[in-house]
Amino acid sequence: MKLGIVGLPNVGKSTLFNSLTKAGALAANYPFATIDPNVGIVSVPDERIVKLGELYHTKKITPATIEFVDIAGLVKGASKGEGLGNQFLANIREVDAIVHVVRCFEDSNIVHVDGSIDPARDIETINLELIFSDLEILERRYAKVAKQAKMDKSLAKEVTLIEELKAHLEAGQMAKTFELPDDEDVKAIFASYNLLTAKPTIYAANVAEDDLMDDGESNAHVANVRALAKAEGSEVFVICAQIEQEIAELDDDEKAEFLADLGLSQSGLDKLIAASYKLLGLMSFLTAGEDECRAWTIKIGTKAPQAAGKIHTDFERGFIKAEVVNYKDLLELGSLAAAREKGLVGIEGKDYVVKDGDVILFRFNV
Repeated sequence: MKLGIVGLPNVGKSTLFNSLTKAGALAANYPFATIDPNVGIVSVPDERIVKLGELYHTKKITPATIEFVDIAGLVKGASKGEGLGNQFLANIREVDAIVHVVRCFEDSNIVHVDGSIDPARDIETINLELIFSDLEILERRYAKVAKQAKMDKSLAKEVTLIEELKAHLEAGQMAKTFELPDDEDVKAIFASYNLLTAKPTIYAANVAEDDLMDDGESNAHVANVRALAKAEGSEVFVICAQIEQEIAELDDDEKAEFLADLGLSQSGLDKLIAASYKLLGLMSFLTAGEDECRAWTIKIGTKAPQAAGKIHTDFERGFIKAEVVNYKDLLELGSLAAAREKGLVGIEGKDYVVKDGDVILFRFNV
């Protein structure tokens, strides 16, 4: 999974990015990796594979991962080259979802780029830059397709789509709210554009520490963000980037104690992961053994052969069956053999829909 983080300057975006990418790394298993200055890979904390690793005395634990892309310098006019945003906007064309950090705290020592705290205005500013960037993509495509369509009538659908989509964006609407016709060809064309405003969005409402205790319920700015998110079908999670920065410096035991002292059950990273999985309709199945215990992220509703394909294409191509047991049953009984004796290991075929927490052994032949 790949998430792109956007937001105006001084909203806590870089603090959050740096904290998440540091806090999310399980040093012994999947160390934090910087691909370039604006990309970080973190592991998804998952106690299930840790416990399975202890059961199997495994040599290696490999969690699922999330790649964060930090879009620096995004300001008003970024799509036209203002700030540094233009060169980075292209970096999030391929992300699965956008994390939009919104400032919901007052602090006279941290100057807001627009002089006051107004989440609705800030969201609109960023959204307009994404819209302008998408319009540029569509205009370039239109110039090419409109000319070809005079000779090739099969391109008429795309010409119509672009014209209608451009009008929608020019009216200040996001591509995600555009109503596509019930036409698979048109839907495929739309998907091929990788429009930024078509991406699912998670709003990170960045609050002061005091507002974290009630999850931002008493913060009017957070209420505004939640109302905007609800209207467009987006997710919201409340964080305090400053607290996340402190958490990032702690080991697991210290982190748990620190959160407990604050009256919190989850860190910002935990909230973001939960919101991301929910928004994108994702879950994890597990594989376990002496060599490796691993979590694999798949879409909810994925069938066994396609889940096998996440491990290797040969597994999907030569799929025969899957031996499936729930991780809780496996941990309770202590071994796959014991689970088999109790009749808790299912022998599943190609139509089996994988469930979250399934521990699977795939049988295949190629």
